[in-house]
Amino acid sequence: MLYRPALDTALEEAMTVNDPTSSIGTVAYEATIADLQAAMEAGTLTAEALTMACLERIAALNRAGPCLNALIEVSRAALETAIALDQERAIHGPRSPLHGIPIVLKDNIDTLDDTATTAGSLALLGSRPASEATVAARLRAAGAVILGKANLSEWANFRSTTSSSGWSARGGQARNPYVLTRSPCGSSSGSAIAVAASLCVAAIGTETDGSISCPSALCGVVGIKPTVGLTSRAGVIPISSTQDTVGPHARCVADAATVLGIIAGLDPRDPATAAAAGHARPDYRSCLQADALRGARIGVLRSDRFASFGRHVERAFTTALMVMREAGAHVVDPVTLPDEVLSFNDAELTVLIYEFKAMLNRYLASRVPDPQASVSAPRSLAELIDFNEQHADQELRFFGQELLMRAAAAGDLDDPAYQQALTASRDASRQALDTLLYEQQLDALVAPATGLAWPIDLIGGDRYPGGSSSLAARAGYPMVTVPAGMAFGLPIAINFIGTAWSEPMLIRLAYAFEQATRLRQPPTYRQRIEGDD
Repeated sequence: MLYRPALDTALEEAMTVNDPTSSIGTVAYEATIADLQAAMEAGTLTAEALTMACLERIAALNRAGPCLNALIEVSRAALETAIALDQERAIHGPRSPLHGIPIVLKDNIDTLDDTATTAGSLALLGSRPASEATVAARLRAAGAVILGKANLSEWANFRSTTSSSGWSARGGQARNPYVLTRSPCGSSSGSAIAVAASLCVAAIGTETDGSISCPSALCGVVGIKPTVGLTSRAGVIPISSTQDTVGPHARCVADAATVLGIIAGLDPRDPATAAAAGHARPDYRSCLQADALRGARIGVLRSDRFASFGRHVERAFTTALMVMREAGAHVVDPVTLPDEVLSFNDAELTVLIYEFKAMLNRYLASRVPDPQASVSAPRSLAELIDFNEQHADQELRFFGQELLMRAAAAGDLDDPAYQQALTASRDASRQALDTLLYEQQLDALVAPATGLAWPIDLIGGDRYPGGSSSLAARAGYPMVTVPAGMAFGLPIAINFIGTAWSEPMLIRLAYAFEQATRLRQPPTYRQRIEGDD
């Protein structure tokens, strides 16, 4: 039986949203990849049943029930793919740990299936990708079932400084599954929401600065932001050649590590991956060591900027540090870095503006017109700006496109202003982080990820309290986000940050912390928190 949108009404009536024991989608609820694979190997579960369970949860929770708006589009080929994978397993065995596992892709990752790739914008409905993203192809080759495309902050949140995270013209406003009136953060909003709500088993997001980390933190899931070059960006709608990276969201560190091993590796389509030679691993599950905190040297990154996260985050962070000490870690507290290295600033913005213009123009020119489309897709950044102006009632209803316009006015990448900004942003961050780790003989840094989720405000935009993602983002270095508590029913998280190619160490530390605390809680789909109007 194929998934049909007509199921929506029946499933909405049948689904008890806050009851994980509901007959709708029970098999997909909070299960790990290892558990699901064991059940499929034992013959008590099939990829078909698992995929159907996810599709049923999507039907009940995405546009119905709490209306999470986590997914823009569902692939009608997903169930047929799952059935074929079951047949293959019976004959040849599983291809990989992801054989038959339903996964969602952020809607800036190119696919050649029955779903569009649009970065959430109506403008790209008039064209199709010329080829599939390398990460999507690797997931398919591993036997994953690609369910569809996740909603996101349109253009990966590089359109306006007053945007609402998780809003796109195609997908509408994505909602935090813990408290529906609160922001899910972005730009990989739908990917994190879908994992948190068990609409899929894992998801793929992208990060330029905080776009995996922040949604993971606010939606109570694990996120891995890899070193730039560990995973291919080929076929991913770009912002920055020096900061963009692709990574997983999952409900536990083990699942995120499993997915990372599938998508990591060299790719001739992305020259940045050449640096991953000798660093990329085909399997990160060997890093899942519950005692990894014992003897580890962890620096506690302190900054006055983190005060805006609030006392509840500070309390959870203090408890997290106590857990690390009790687990045998040597906690060096505090360690500090200059604010200009820690924060998103003019130098980083300049880098992103210049690189966005160059990379997006190249990407848009590579797409293939869709002869059946009712709109003509833009072939350049200038044409994209014109499209938005012509469709302002849909695209510019809540906020503008001043970042697109600034990028269009920028020079080329040989402009001295760009080169100077790159030195001040990427190179200074790398030097500061590497020097600190070396001088203090640290395995990693730890910091609170961000504050509590703020109320959604489409008109006024995000009330973002800041985060600790910029250091790793500007350097192009890895970071793992892991749940660290709750306050008012909202998740709190911490970030483990390391030097280039230190994913194995960060996964070890994050896994050991997760196993020592087990602080993640499933979402509750509440309408508001106490004190909200």
